Amino acid sequence: MIGLETLKSLLQERYLKLRSSKMVAVLKVQDQLISSIRDFLRKNGFVEILAPIIGPVTDPGIRGAKQVSFSYYGVEFKVMSSMILYKQMIIASIPKVFSVSPNIRLEPLETIKTKRHLTEFRQVDIEQAFASYNDVMRLAEEMLCSVLKEIKTKCQVELEILERTLKMPAKPFRKYTYEEAVEIVNSLGFHVKYGEELNWKAEEALSKIHNEPFWIVDYPLTARGFYYLEHPDNPGILRDFDLLYPEGYGEAISGGERETHYSRVMERIQRGGEDPAKYGWYLKMLKDGIPPSAGFGIGVERLTRYVCGLENIWDAVPFPKIAGIVSP
Repeated sequence: MIGLETLKSLLQERYLKLRSSKMVAVLKVQDQLISSIRDFLRKNGFVEILAPIIGPVTDPGIRGAKQVSFSYYGVEFKVMSSMILYKQMIIASIPKVFSVSPNIRLEPLETIKTKRHLTEFRQVDIEQAFASYNDVMRLAEEMLCSVLKEIKTKCQVELEILERTLKMPAKPFRKYTYEEAVEIVNSLGFHVKYGEELNWKAEEALSKIHNEPFWIVDYPLTARGFYYLEHPDNPGILRDFDLLYPEGYGEAISGGERETHYSRVMERIQRGGEDPAKYGWYLKMLKDGIPPSAGFGIGVERLTRYVCGLENIWDAVPFPKIAGIVSP
């Protein structure tokens, strides 16, 4: 692995890296990825909206990262770590939406070792009213396969420069329940307790033993945010999912169905030790009523890393921001 001081030096001289043929190829592939995603979603009836960058609250379920707070005319505001709550706001008026959403998360310093965490990143956020989590998982499969097909066709020169051969995955993708995934990673020598998120190393190990993308579904309520819907016939289990890339590239997509009942969300916010007053507008919205929905987010830089076959995620973005490193 590259040393921290070497990485700091390389990021200070990023202008040199940007001139390399491989970096130019990565950025051209990334441009096509974003265009292909937009085209696919629009063909399927989705409308692009502008994502919020700041707000009084943001997604609390960010796996150990910290939020960025600042004073906004005397009121504490957050820089968006995810626009999940806002997607639920908009689908009452536009039932199919997406956004290329910027996110800021102050990741722990050890995330440098994962090679797939940035403190500033973009994800395509997607939400559909009256959809189940099975509906949006099928949508994600169709979208990923469509995008990969276009990249293979339109970015042949760039893939040759990157020495990357892309394999088209077969649909439907394989599914594991969370419980099955925990059993597999523990059989590989990890010690994940039921009810916890899969840690980064376990997730990477599980990804490495697959050569096609795969789903992990039905996480326990204790592992996820208050906005996911609990199975009505399976208490304690959520109707949610993650998609993992193969080859060790790890998590690609996270999403699920949304809880829309005020009393249930209030209970889970309180159970998680948070102050419901911070979510005033969101809770009022739930009281007034919103449609049920499902959706997901797919990270642009992680998708770029996988498609281009890159070792490090900081080579999947022109101006990377990495935990603990001050760079241009």
